[in-house]
Amino acid sequence: MTTTLTDVAAAWSAHVGTDAAPAGVLPQPREALADIDAVVDVVAEPAVVAPEIPTQRQPALDEVAAAVALLWSTFKGEGCPDARQRLILHYAPLVAAVAGRVGMRLPSTVEHGDLVSYGMFGLIDAIEKYETDRAVKFESYASSRIRGAIIDELRAMDWVPRSVRTKARAVDRAYTELECTLHRAPTELEIARHMQVPVAELRSVYSQLSSVNVAALDELLNGGEDRVGGVSLGDTLGDDRMQDPAGTVEAAETSFLLGRAIEQLGERERIVVVMYYYEGMTLAEIGRVLGVTESRVSQMHTAAMLRLRGRLTAAGV
Repeated sequence: MTTTLTDVAAAWSAHVGTDAAPAGVLPQPREALADIDAVVDVVAEPAVVAPEIPTQRQPALDEVAAAVALLWSTFKGEGCPDARQRLILHYAPLVAAVAGRVGMRLPSTVEHGDLVSYGMFGLIDAIEKYETDRAVKFESYASSRIRGAIIDELRAMDWVPRSVRTKARAVDRAYTELECTLHRAPTELEIARHMQVPVAELRSVYSQLSSVNVAALDELLNGGEDRVGGVSLGDTLGDDRMQDPAGTVEAAETSFLLGRAIEQLGERERIVVVMYYYEGMTLAEIGRVLGVTESRVSQMHTAAMLRLRGRLTAAGV
């Protein structure tokens, strides 16, 4: 027997009868499909039913859910420490996931392992305070507690107050907006007007922000994690307590060439240079020693400097 759409429609009308939904009310999709299947089964000839394909993952998921539910029941009902420990181990991957999302907006100096450690305290607190009779999934509840624990720990370790961080973001935002509008670097007065604050207050903010941008000396400048061949900020800083070999050699060579150039000056010019630069005497005092006027000493000094500059330039200094 062949089943047509007309037969299915007639059987459906007879099946629904007076129990149909009122006008304007749509039946639930799953129930409607179930009713249609029932009518088709009644009208149509029996068909060959395909064998069910056994699923292997669903029983495993059901078993895990049942085991977790048993752990919750044991921990909340009896306060079993072993059940608490098993719950912490079961939900530990959730901490790593939340720490990864939080770490995406943090600088590279913040270690992912540290964020996971901070988040574990939030997970433990969430497990102890979670109420199983609430219509809230534990994952949703725990995610917010883990994120909050990570942020609280980061703020506790930060030596800069939160208000200063807020001011720093406001100044950066104002600077960026003005730079895009003016197509040049804005002035201090323009930034103050844009932020609607006095210039004195803006300068106070700048003084507070002087300690915000702190870089780690062992952080690689290229942003990578491989230290093989990498250069850190500490490697680029000079140590004033140590002598620079190249600078020492250059200074010694310059002193030697300068001494030779001074020896080639005239006697009175050489006396002026020695008294002025080595003895610390003024031009007037040198003039009284030489028995000439101060202006004459100035002329001799200028002539000596020209000769010294010429000889040092010729020597390649």
